[in-house]
Amino acid sequence: MPYTDTDDVRIYYEVFGRPGDPLVVLISGGGAQLLSWRPELIGLLVAEGLRVVRFDNRDTGLSHRFGGTEDLDGGYGLGDMGDDVVRILDDLGIEAAHVVGHSMGGMMAQMVAIEHPERVRGLGLISTIPGQDPRYVLHERADLGAVSQRHPRELLVAGAGEYARSASSARYPIDVEWMRRAAGEAYDRGYAPEGFARQWSALFRAPERLELLRAVTVPALVLHGRDDDALHWSASVDIAAALQCAELQVHPGMGHLIPDGLWPVLVDGIARTVRHGEELAPSSRPGDGAGR
Repeated sequence: MPYTDTDDVRIYYEVFGRPGDPLVVLISGGGAQLLSWRPELIGLLVAEGLRVVRFDNRDTGLSHRFGGTEDLDGGYGLGDMGDDVVRILDDLGIEAAHVVGHSMGGMMAQMVAIEHPERVRGLGLISTIPGQDPRYVLHERADLGAVSQRHPRELLVAGAGEYARSASSARYPIDVEWMRRAAGEAYDRGYAPEGFARQWSALFRAPERLELLRAVTVPALVLHGRDDDALHWSASVDIAAALQCAELQVHPGMGHLIPDGLWPVLVDGIARTVRHGEELAPSSRPGDGAGR
């Protein structure tokens, strides 16, 4: 299995595409496993000449656990979660990559760009926020005890289907059956709701990033749903204004999830951002982009 082995934190990851093509690292949202990045979407990115990595965030799926079933705080922060992306790049022997994250994954991507600017050539920030300003957060603060509560597999599968229905819109329906299948597969791969609580603990103490993002110079795609009921779309406007080189897209009819009806737009935006980032990048050094 492809685990990082650079230190004692083991992150499970999968690689698609050809060595030597520009690398795009996809980061899932809170509590989500790498399954959130569907193979069909990855196939579209590979068809654009991109090499793609998806991985299980720490405390999800097959990656490192930072506590047991009763532990609701893993003692790490958002920056530590961003460091897991660097672990993957180090394990692959990649100097720098393009980092794309959804929701919490977008917050992790911000931290990588802020704390490891030399490792980032481009950004994709989807349905995410730059800090804890109450203008951005449309949901109540998570109850860690409730988040960590364990449920039967069949209840989680049914709940995923209901969530997909509620998140759908006439313009952008969500694939209910895929959501149900993915929930079942995620349960079987590594069900650990307490890990989601530990991720929330990291988010609660995450630094404010809006001012820090003003120093980020790489090209970025900032994409948000106008009908996101979890994180307000105004956050994307503020992020794009702070970044030095950003393309902003706000899509009416899109909620918090990424609907497959927007995949062509997303893939086109990521590919365009990657091309721009590669044009601006320093000349590749031996081994850069190839890895293993």
